[in-house]
Amino acid sequence: MPANRRRQILIGVGNPDRGDDGAGRMVVQALAGDLPEDIEVLQLSGEATDIVGQLQRADAAILIDACSSGAAAGTAQRFDVVDEPLPRELFAVSTHGVGVADAIELARALGDLPAVCLVYAIEGKRFDTGEPVSAPVAAAVPEVAAQVRIEFQQLTARERCDA
Repeated sequence: MPANRRRQILIGVGNPDRGDDGAGRMVVQALAGDLPEDIEVLQLSGEATDIVGQLQRADAAILIDACSSGAAAGTAQRFDVVDEPLPRELFAVSTHGVGVADAIELARALGDLPAVCLVYAIEGKRFDTGEPVSAPVAAAVPEVAAQVRIEFQQLTARERCDA
């Protein structure tokens, strides 16, 4: 990556062996080969220290995870977490223990939150070990992938204008 190029990362969070918890990773996999090669694509289990470590070195980050807010399964929500915390109640049933919401707040407290930091949360239905992904979550994956692709296109266009 050229020295003047900002580090942009995409993080898919989740456990693919726990049903809908793998939604974030599924979105990342759907985008494989479909993003500019300078965007770093990661799949993480959701451990806060791993996420914070990646956020510390990023200029722009998009994270995707499953959530449980009581909305219909497959509902996707977008959060710009630069100025507002991620609502913890959405991730109350996280299979990661200390997960995305905590990682973002830790990065914020350390002064390491990227200038651009977005979270896409896909409402899950099944989180038990060995469960398959629910049909509504599987249907949401390509929709969220398309939104993330647009986000990165817009970030790249803004970067070109700023150069």
